[in-house]
Amino acid sequence: MPARSSPSPRASTASAALTLAVVALSFTFVGCPCISGPVNASPGLRWFLFSNFGASKICPEMLKSGVSLRLQDRSSAMGRFFPMQCSYDVNDSAQTVTVHIAGTGYGYMQPAKRVGFSLTTSVEYRPDFQIAGDDVYVWGRLNRIVQGPSFQLGYVENPVIDVMANVAPFGGIANLIGNQIVAGEMTRGFTVLYNEETGKDFTLGILMPPQRPHHPFEVEDDERYTFANESVEVHAHQRDYLGPFEVADSDQALYLKVSVQGAPVDIMIVDKLTGDAWREAYQTGKPLGPPPGPVQAGGPLQPGIIETRRYALRPGLYYVVIDNTSAAGMVAPPVTLLSPLGGSAAQVSYMAQVGE
Repeated sequence: MPARSSPSPRASTASAALTLAVVALSFTFVGCPCISGPVNASPGLRWFLFSNFGASKICPEMLKSGVSLRLQDRSSAMGRFFPMQCSYDVNDSAQTVTVHIAGTGYGYMQPAKRVGFSLTTSVEYRPDFQIAGDDVYVWGRLNRIVQGPSFQLGYVENPVIDVMANVAPFGGIANLIGNQIVAGEMTRGFTVLYNEETGKDFTLGILMPPQRPHHPFEVEDDERYTFANESVEVHAHQRDYLGPFEVADSDQALYLKVSVQGAPVDIMIVDKLTGDAWREAYQTGKPLGPPPGPVQAGGPLQPGIIETRRYALRPGLYYVVIDNTSAAGMVAPPVTLLSPLGGSAAQVSYMAQVGE
């Protein structure tokens, strides 16, 4: 099937934006008012700190995990983008950073159902930050689109839409991820809120201290590092690959606070090698099946309850897979008279953390 192009999804903004949070990792003096005052008052000093200590951390952080895709603010995630290649350029005279990214991902929408895509783009941001007590607010304002974005639609689950993908109006429907998901988002900018104890938090748009992004769960244990705190929608016969999340030390565990509304689902934790191969098969339209490697932990999640699960795992990177299929795990989408091919979607809220 030939590749088809369209404008890029907001994944290009979100993934590049998210990784600029690592500038905050350079500031071990966040709580010191004798430092925060001069830093906040000096744009030149803030740029010096970012360009010399933060910029080099952008790509390593970007390549660690996927970025959720949404139709609008506060809606459940309906897909995910995974950066696979990254480089950056720093322009000291303009005080900008250009991020070059390439990756793949998947999304779900009607009537196309599951779609897979690839993306390349180069985006120039004008970064800044402010130290506010124990928090560091990192902002990125779009300066310009340097190259692309190039969005290539690959697998389309619905064969009718696949065949009609270049014919109006079906082409516009099939390319929704590359169009309206991102309409206007590229110019909104982003805010990353970093706290050394609780981790980093991301939202599109500009938030000023003490504003914070909206999340389904309250962070109660500040001894744990929070990777993600969001809601996702997983339709019947679909999956979502969360993470991967890093367990850095042998005395750490992965914690999931999770609840589901709608259909029951399976939670399966697999290592990054297994998860990458499993995700690649999923987003390129291979037949649904079990993971191509061992499941490290997990189990069914029933609707209507909130659970906190602790998974003791060896140090490494792990995907948390939300499975709403009959091809893996212990539960399957329920069959109904109105939907003989499968049941309803699962609305899953989760918070992923690491700690002792």
